Amino acid sequence: MIRRKKHFAKLRAEEIKRKPPTKAQKRNQMSIYLKNMAGYKHSQLKSISYDEIQKLFDKEMKIVNTFVDMNSELVKDEHVEVEKDDDTEEEEMKKHMEIVQDKEEIAIDAIPLAIKPSMIVEYKIVKEGQKGFYHLIRADGSSKRYSSMIRMLQDIDKED
Repeated sequence: MIRRKKHFAKLRAEEIKRKPPTKAQKRNQMSIYLKNMAGYKHSQLKSISYDEIQKLFDKEMKIVNTFVDMNSELVKDEHVEVEKDDDTEEEEMKKHMEIVQDKEEIAIDAIPLAIKPSMIVEYKIVKEGQKGFYHLIRADGSSKRYSSMIRMLQDIDKED
């Protein structure tokens, strides 16, 4: 009896897997791809129709499918042609340019506009009594504990 139930449950599961995805499921899959790979935001995609999302998805997939490896012969041939064109342009530019030497030296103090945060090197799940904490350790030695995964994910930057 149990064996028979498992057998029919397996058949139902296989039947569900064989069904083609619905239009809503396809839209959801394409939206997820566009958000993760093409950099679209949820707010940009939620008001767009299925056909427009299909066009965006097809455009992104065309880019992926026409990718040419840098080591291929096609890219090497194009690179040689571009170098030849660059040489002739450079010679022509030198004819029209006059180089003027500046006697003064100018010192520039560069101040970085943004400091890149140090990356997460290690994480631990620490239990103290009944409570569990997520303990993140960064490359600069600083660390922080979070009581919930959601809170931790809110504080983590994209670069982490």
